[in-house]
Amino acid sequence: MTTTPCAHEHLAELSQTLRRFDGCVDIADRWGVRLAPVLESGGRLLAAGNGGSAAQAQHLTAELVGRYREDRAPFSAICLSAETSSLTAIGNDYPPEELFARQVEAHGRPGDVLVLMSTSGRSGNLLAAARRGRRAGLQVWSMTGPLPNPLADLSDEHCSVEARYTATVQEMHLVALHIMCAALDRELGVGVPAQVSTEDLEALR
Repeated sequence: MTTTPCAHEHLAELSQTLRRFDGCVDIADRWGVRLAPVLESGGRLLAAGNGGSAAQAQHLTAELVGRYREDRAPFSAICLSAETSSLTAIGNDYPPEELFARQVEAHGRPGDVLVLMSTSGRSGNLLAAARRGRRAGLQVWSMTGPLPNPLADLSDEHCSVEARYTATVQEMHLVALHIMCAALDRELGVGVPAQVSTEDLEALR
């Protein structure tokens, strides 16, 4: 059993994980590109997670309803783990596995995107949500911890972080969701400088 890394050891653990993160960078960037036409055409992103991953899911939807860096149109994004009344009603009336799955069935439409975040990749309520999402025709993307795990297996695509500690996985998930948001804005032309004409280039020389 390893001890919890503290102070500079925490940064060393994060630095080691970053060196193995290139694959997730490419996946997150691709997700942003693919998300752009979904949201522009009136589609929706749904997100969910448990504990710290619930906060990450809410962070993602906030970036889409609000903005990442530059101003742009708001997009439809719902954090299922932040819907307090729905969560308590479902938790009271249905099995625990239905917590997110029932919301996916209610809000999701074919072609929408479902992002599920889990450091273990084994949470029963997220696995049920992934199954319900695929059945409803949503694209299911997951951010998980190390492989193998069942959530990655149930997803159309996954960004899986090879790290020993939950905190490190969550920190890398935050990086991935920011890369995703930046790629979305780039694909939409948000914050991209206007094309410089040949005359302008000559004037700068």
